Amino acid sequence: MAGFCLSKKDPTPQNAIAAVDGNICRCTGYKSIERAAIRVANLLEERNDEDPATFAVKQAILPPYFATIRERLHLLSISLNGELTNERPGAQRVGGGTDVYVQKHDEIKDASIQFLFDTAGLKGIEQAGNQCLIGPSTTVTDLMESSVMKTYFPDFKSYTKLVSSTPIRNMATIGGNFINASPIGDFTIFFLALDATLTFSDGNLSREVLLRDLYKGYKTLDKRQEDYLEQIRFDLPDKNTRFNFEKVSKRTHLDIASVNSAIRIAVQDDVITNVRLAAGGIAPIPKQLTKTAEFLTGKLVTEELIREAVAIAQTEIAPISDARGTEAYKRLLLSQLIKAHFIKLFPKLKVEQLIS
Repeated sequence: MAGFCLSKKDPTPQNAIAAVDGNICRCTGYKSIERAAIRVANLLEERNDEDPATFAVKQAILPPYFATIRERLHLLSISLNGELTNERPGAQRVGGGTDVYVQKHDEIKDASIQFLFDTAGLKGIEQAGNQCLIGPSTTVTDLMESSVMKTYFPDFKSYTKLVSSTPIRNMATIGGNFINASPIGDFTIFFLALDATLTFSDGNLSREVLLRDLYKGYKTLDKRQEDYLEQIRFDLPDKNTRFNFEKVSKRTHLDIASVNSAIRIAVQDDVITNVRLAAGGIAPIPKQLTKTAEFLTGKLVTEELIREAVAIAQTEIAPISDARGTEAYKRLLLSQLIKAHFIKLFPKLKVEQLIS
């Protein structure tokens, strides 16, 4: 809630409540928290163009020291002469840290860290011709607010609502999602279907790697220790291209996927001219289903074709039973998500023939 007060978001009850979603309360009860959030939003309505921190202090929403934090942090960075960022050889690079600090807390809490989250050259989203260029320190929230993403992916906001919570989306970086190499990373699957290209640099030389070629095995990457991710790019969908993302988890929101999938499919007169299909939770790595895509290419979209494609997809995967579901359940989920893609993107299909 303090972060909401310090931001410049519209002070609406909806934004105030969204700012704290993903926090689980075991004792107080959510309604009292909602009432408090709405009260704060009402107080902020009078802020106008005043500095958010100064206004929140005047209203006694935040303690007085918040008004001086910006200056104190600036003086601290000067007094440490750059040590604040720990930019030393061998320092571990961290973006938002939303997963790595959970996974490796004991290992990195006292380690030398180079924080990339606020590195200007590694942030931003822009369109260059028919391509979208993204800095790896771009957050999920940045993507949600991007005019480029809104234009070319009208359903993008609904996709992101299935991914984590507002506080996590504000910190989690797209590059971090890729390099973390989770087999069920939601945005890894999203950008695999877009066949994204990554640019790595060692500080002197740059090289390009297709995202689909980055993963060599479980948590094993085609990446050297000295490499850092410099840019992400992909071709924007044209008028003949359709896109969809699907995810199933134990809870609809605020949960890790059991299986997720994304598809980018180009169609001309109901004939598939190009397709990229990606899925997570079905192999040790985030995976493009290349055999299934090859089978679909050049064929007329029909219910029978989709059923055959689902059968081929089953030959490309190797899920394991774990806390998020059995092997059989994950196989079933992938089949259903592939069908869901086509039901969503091709409304003329006869659903009863697909699910029978």
